[in-house]
Amino acid sequence: MTVERFDTIVVGAGVAGLAAARLLAGAGQRVVLLEARERIGGRVHTERSGGRVTDLGASWIHGIEHSPLAETTAAFGMPTVEFTVGSYQAGGRPIAYYGPDGERLDADATAEFIADAAVVDGHLAEVIAAAAPATSYESAAETAVARAAAERGWPEDRGARVLEYLRHRSEEQYGADASLLDAHGLDDDAIEGDEVVFPEGYDSLASHLAGGLDVRLEHVVTGVTRRSGETAPAGVEIETERGRFTASQAVVTVPVGVLRGGGIVFEPPLPGHVAEALAGLEMNAFEKVFLRFPERFWESDVYAIRRQGEAAAWWHSWYDLTALHGEPTLLTFAAGECAQQIRDWSDERIVASVMAGLRELYGAGVPDPVHAQITRWQQDPWAGGAYAYMTVGSKPEDHDLLATPIDGVLHLAGEATWTEDPATVTAALASGHRAAERILGRELPYSSLYGGN
Repeated sequence: MTVERFDTIVVGAGVAGLAAARLLAGAGQRVVLLEARERIGGRVHTERSGGRVTDLGASWIHGIEHSPLAETTAAFGMPTVEFTVGSYQAGGRPIAYYGPDGERLDADATAEFIADAAVVDGHLAEVIAAAAPATSYESAAETAVARAAAERGWPEDRGARVLEYLRHRSEEQYGADASLLDAHGLDDDAIEGDEVVFPEGYDSLASHLAGGLDVRLEHVVTGVTRRSGETAPAGVEIETERGRFTASQAVVTVPVGVLRGGGIVFEPPLPGHVAEALAGLEMNAFEKVFLRFPERFWESDVYAIRRQGEAAAWWHSWYDLTALHGEPTLLTFAAGECAQQIRDWSDERIVASVMAGLRELYGAGVPDPVHAQITRWQQDPWAGGAYAYMTVGSKPEDHDLLATPIDGVLHLAGEATWTEDPATVTAALASGHRAAERILGRELPYSSLYGGN
């Protein structure tokens, strides 16, 4: 079997891998990028069909101030639309709230709920800061709500609405039930500046980053072997189903679900501190449900619709994407237990379930959608979920520990390896940038990604 030799091999053509490869190639290295899929982009995946553009994977930049990602997409000329509600905040933008009885809350009741959530968030930050190891987000949320309720003299149902909101935040932000998420798993929840989405598709970022790179699609990596340098020059050998590759360095950017799935055999095994950090992260259960309608039947002046109460255990938030393409569209998420339960449902059954929730709010006359799209990230063999979350007992620094250089020749990158803002495209880009800097042994401006110096 022919062995191809490079300076650096990058495994995975998502944003992390593309960023690392682009920076290394720009610095003069001979780089190859191996991708298991038949396309680039990884979990940044845009579908174009019937004149519609749909981001099935990543959608948002969560905060464009001081964001190298926002600077990069702007430099690539990617149009954006402001849509600041993707971080599951209680207020900040107009949201139509519906109470447990299915009736819309008036302005005063809405303002009261938003204020209540802010009070609890203040307590929550203090609770998490003082939390013992292996405290769940559920436990921290319950404590914070109890403190706020005692402080303000709230009746039971008032605190229950905020606790419910915090549980839904865990689901929507990390695709995990609050009892499974570590209390520190949402420490990164704050954003700076507006949030934006991409009317022409987020995958344009991947296309721009990939320009001029040696990308080998449908190359499934099965083994990564490190050479110590004792009997041969130090380096890495990568085994694929279509050939063998060697290099002085390698950057592996596959998702946590693939790293933990055993499909790639590391020889020697990943060192203890890296393996332990990996064990604390888990891929989530999180799917998108897009519904396009012949006409808008919901409020025209809101960013989102949210329902409270037991009836909203699954379908509780719908986001109005009409401004993105001009077609009346609602996006909702199946997250946590909901996503696990509907995993094997047909699209028709899922749509019927979502529509039942909407009709409880807007009446039986609500029209059926003219088009629906539902993601299936849990079944994706090259992802195993949408993104990773911190299990109870894991620590924020586990993200960075996962990226510790191994034997001076192997680097792990990707959204799960960045502590400050994991589970985002920003984290993926930053982690690829860090890996390239470590390999080259010098700082690189992010502008190197788009032609600057």
